Amino acid sequence: MRGVRAPAILLGGGVSDRPRPFRFWKPGPPPAPEPQRLAPEEGLPVVFVGRHRIHRLSQAALLLSLLWMPALPPAASRLLSLPRALMSMASGSPPAQPSPASHSGYVPGSVSAAFVTCPNEKVAKEIARAVVEKRLAACVNLIPQITSIYEWKGKIEEDSEVLMMIKTPSSLVPALTDFVRSVHPYEVAEVISLPVEQGNPPYLHWVRQVTESASDSSTVPP
Repeated sequence: MRGVRAPAILLGGGVSDRPRPFRFWKPGPPPAPEPQRLAPEEGLPVVFVGRHRIHRLSQAALLLSLLWMPALPPAASRLLSLPRALMSMASGSPPAQPSPASHSGYVPGSVSAAFVTCPNEKVAKEIARAVVEKRLAACVNLIPQITSIYEWKGKIEEDSEVLMMIKTPSSLVPALTDFVRSVHPYEVAEVISLPVEQGNPPYLHWVRQVTESASDSSTVPP
């Protein structure tokens, strides 16, 4: 109306007589979705169970621990035996290994396999029969037609021989050697033996049982 002064409007600390324009309200854009919550120390997704926050990495670790629990006792036993092995290595001696034949009552090395070469099958059979009859051996195997190449008195020799494989207790090897030397036609008879560490327990027991009387006497029977 004429004669009525519009109210003054303050602009920047001053007074303005211009009327304030009317503005219609417009709705703003919708709020952005909340980002996925991350574990602050690992940057990994978390899962809330009740009031407790569980890292998904912790879930995987828990699952793996449950799967590996059956393997923990063997690993622990190996770890417990590690100091003993280290002590053995430091002392220079190998760690003691359980004997495979200990459960059968056989003492490793108590039976030996002796080897003797003969010029022909006739001599080999005679010696083999004699050592079995005298209980110096439980069994003798004859392997014919072996070729031996050796040096004798400065010359290289090549002969066809028969190999005797003799099974006997290790305690009888000295007596067996003395007997073979006494009846063998060679000037220097070959008699070598190797201890038997493992084998069929009943067979090894039989070898000792057959030669038991000779082992007790520790001398060559007449």
